[in-house]
Amino acid sequence: MQVVVGGASGFLGAPLVHHLRQRGHDVTALVRRTAGTGESWWKPSEGLVDQELINSADAVVNLSGSPIQQWPRTPGRKAEILSSRLGATGTLARAVAAAPTPPAFLSGSGMSWYGIDRGADELDETSEPGTGFLADVAQQWEAAAAPAVEAGARVAYLRTSIVLDRSGGALQLMLPPFRLGLGARLGDGDQYFSTISRRDWVTAVTHVLEGELSGPVNLAIPDDVTNRDFTSTLASTLRRPAVLAAPSFAVRLALGGLADDLLGSLRLRPAALMADGFSFADPGIDRVLRTALGRGA
Repeated sequence: MQVVVGGASGFLGAPLVHHLRQRGHDVTALVRRTAGTGESWWKPSEGLVDQELINSADAVVNLSGSPIQQWPRTPGRKAEILSSRLGATGTLARAVAAAPTPPAFLSGSGMSWYGIDRGADELDETSEPGTGFLADVAQQWEAAAAPAVEAGARVAYLRTSIVLDRSGGALQLMLPPFRLGLGARLGDGDQYFSTISRRDWVTAVTHVLEGELSGPVNLAIPDDVTNRDFTSTLASTLRRPAVLAAPSFAVRLALGGLADDLLGSLRLRPAALMADGFSFADPGIDRVLRTALGRGA
């Protein structure tokens, strides 16, 4: 297949591009600098992308967007988080729509589409949307793909949970205190913590790309995991104690508004993937963490 990828150099994009090329696909990475071999220049903030490249593609994957982890989320930072996603998605969706035969469009999204805290509710792809800043961002992010949908393209929304790998993302930030034996349960620890190993994220997205799935796709393991489960399993995998607990009030005092993201509860169900026959290599948190830490299955 001819595949075009935006956000190809990131924590998720780079291993996806590598995996697709290993499987024999011809992948072109979209870049904002001078393009080299296997790359094409684009400027999503101005709606610029090589239309001929999109015309010849079988699939387009968009993973572009400014990181959400940085704090504080000032008004300017919030505007950048939203505009970076809408600009990239809108640019590619319009190009897909303009192609004589619209390619499939896999559009980045996040589990925050469901909000920050849904308690113990099981959230599959048919669940109602949530509320709050990140939920609004994710919902507008998906809506920006509308031109591709209206043109008849197969469009899938990649509602990504917390992707774990020692090379980056959330786990890289967590490892130093856990390795010192300072890992701590957050709040009461009963909040659900939806996650996926990076290798399963890559193979799941590849499954969507090579198959026929459309609409929202939850990218999360099928097993329930709470913050308590995650904390004890990570500590055990590292052979370190984790007897500490950070009360909710202390987390809020230390982190301000960012605490809401950490204390919230999202219990995702990968219903679309499971119904489509996808098989997780790391279906439980123990396997996820062993893979993420490079300790084998």
